[in-house]
Amino acid sequence: MKTTALIEKGKDGSYTIFTPDIKSTIIGMGDSVEMAKDDFANSLKELTEMFDGDLPGELKGLTFVYKYDVASVFNYFNWINISKVARKIGINPSLLRHYCGGDTYISEKQAAKIESGLHKLGAELSAIVL
Repeated sequence: MKTTALIEKGKDGSYTIFTPDIKSTIIGMGDSVEMAKDDFANSLKELTEMFDGDLPGELKGLTFVYKYDVASVFNYFNWINISKVARKIGINPSLLRHYCGGDTYISEKQAAKIESGLHKLGAELSAIVL
């Protein structure tokens, strides 16, 4: 079963991953997205071990689609230059840095613009032939 794992940056600067679409509680936390993903994987391992082979249906063959907030994307893919991406997709670089810092509200429309821009950049990178 495929389910969503939401990754969010908290007000304290830490990152949390959780699964809102299933009853079983699987949570990961850490100072970075990578640390939260490691903790999330460990939580899933501990949960499946707890059931000792008698897993509930929702946990059998479970795979995740990670859904990021803007701050989490740029934390996990920290090699991406925020200012240059902002200019490429038509957003003020300072504003995008504020979104990444988690100290500025981001509308759905603006989040969609950032997501679309990142997808276009990904398509450009995928089209590279060496």
